[in-house]
Amino acid sequence: MPALILREAMPDLPSHSSPSYVLSPLARKIPDYDLNGSRPGSPLPDTLLSPAFTPPSTPGSDTPLYQKEPKSIPVDTSLQRPPKLLEKLPEVECIVRARIPTVTGAEMFLHLYQNNVDGKEHLAIVFGDNIRSKSLHAVWPGETERDRMTRGAYTGRLHPGRVSSRADPQSSTPEHIGRDNHTAPLVRIHSECYTGETAWSARCDCGEQLDEAARLMSLPSSSGGVIIYLRQEGRGIGLGEKLKAYNLQDLGSDTVEANLLLRHPADARSYGMATAMLLDLGLGGDTGIRLLTNNPDKIRAVEGPKREVVVKERVAMVPLAWKTGGKKGIHSDEIEGYLRTKVGKSLANDDRVTLLMQASRSGKWAI
Repeated sequence: MPALILREAMPDLPSHSSPSYVLSPLARKIPDYDLNGSRPGSPLPDTLLSPAFTPPSTPGSDTPLYQKEPKSIPVDTSLQRPPKLLEKLPEVECIVRARIPTVTGAEMFLHLYQNNVDGKEHLAIVFGDNIRSKSLHAVWPGETERDRMTRGAYTGRLHPGRVSSRADPQSSTPEHIGRDNHTAPLVRIHSECYTGETAWSARCDCGEQLDEAARLMSLPSSSGGVIIYLRQEGRGIGLGEKLKAYNLQDLGSDTVEANLLLRHPADARSYGMATAMLLDLGLGGDTGIRLLTNNPDKIRAVEGPKREVVVKERVAMVPLAWKTGGKKGIHSDEIEGYLRTKVGKSLANDDRVTLLMQASRSGKWAI
């Protein structure tokens, strides 16, 4: 079926729509949400994402070691017409966190979240000591100090012989929860991509984006940051359907056409979960965040239905190939097609797309 006819046959969906989920029987019994309720159709957004890829590596180990904070663009969405979002955010709870040392010398705290919507275990990768989960540090009935330390609800650092989760004479880390400065932290909303992060796929740039976000947040000059890692593989359609889409791409379809042929929206991701997790981490309010993204449509979606989280600035995710003039990053026919599709959805002039790709390879393109 021609792509144009297929698009006309498919209902238009909002850019951040997500199919209804079936709550896992193992999940806690909290009332379900109707994610699709009263959601009028609207055109899919045409946005520019990051059109380059490098195979995944240990965070921060294979990207340029520039020690400067990234440039940012001021953002104010208060006067914009908001997209159709969930009327109520999901309920989330951090059930455990653990300190993860990395080979670069930086440390981060991995937070695991449960929720009342999809039964999946979403993650928050936190850099810095001043960003902590409210739900994690809440007192659970009947728990001991050992229980609290085991699930990561402590201040400072764990060490042999420690007996209290609240006070540690050997640590200088403040005991209160939340930010103690007025600097908007860097935040990246990242959707799971097994093929790009683990299987070295040259079809996308997800592995490079994850590495670069971790590198920026672990810079010595950085005030910390958070990577919200959402388990919505394949832009929300799942790994199995994503692999089918890859086969359709090899048969001649582009990324969007392949999803439509499989009767999925071009982008089925939803960001309400990320908003709820950011609120739990104390990142709501007027201090705001700096969002690491090339997708302007993601900004308002992350802010939430009532702007519970305020995006103060947008930081561009500059591809590695563009930084190095094509000396690093992936080079393949698939990534060229991927770039053409993503850029082409926002630029009607095909010549402009070609110029962008040529400029990225020659190193003349800069953001």
